[in-house]
Amino acid sequence: MWKEENNTLIKEFKFPDFISALAFVNKVGELAEEANHHPDIELSWGKVIIKLTTHSEGRVTERDKKYANKIDNRI
Repeated sequence: MWKEENNTLIKEFKFPDFISALAFVNKVGELAEEANHHPDIELSWGKVIIKLTTHSEGRVTERDKKYANKIDNRI
């Protein structure tokens, strides 16, 4: 579940290993390019943290929520 903190949507994803986490990041990157909306991504062994915000607005917007939904539904 996505949580909102400090004007940012945040979600942590767990994976069994590094390569699975990396594959997920690459898929998120493809979505980012399609949407022209680029998240902050933290990648570590078996874990990825995605952070979404609309920097130009300084807050979470509908665009962030739609992108979060795309991540949840397409990956």
